Amino acid sequence: MEGMIVIDLEKIKVTPRDQQVLDLLVQGCSNKEIAGQLSISPRTVKQHLRTLFLRAGIREGRKRVRLATAAFERTELKS
Repeated sequence: MEGMIVIDLEKIKVTPRDQQVLDLLVQGCSNKEIAGQLSISPRTVKQHLRTLFLRAGIREGRKRVRLATAAFERTELKS
């Protein structure tokens, strides 16, 4: 794929809570739904995602989806 960026999650510090947020994001949940499932505010969800994206050096939406996909694949490999 042209311009495909592979995000190495091992190099980004992902807390267990970050992982939960990412897992729900990958499943297609909105920030509001993620907040509901984890009993946190949508604002907190946004903050988790912002921090993760910054750590990964992600500035644009399409790459954010890739980060979520990478997180999902990582979880699949572990199970």
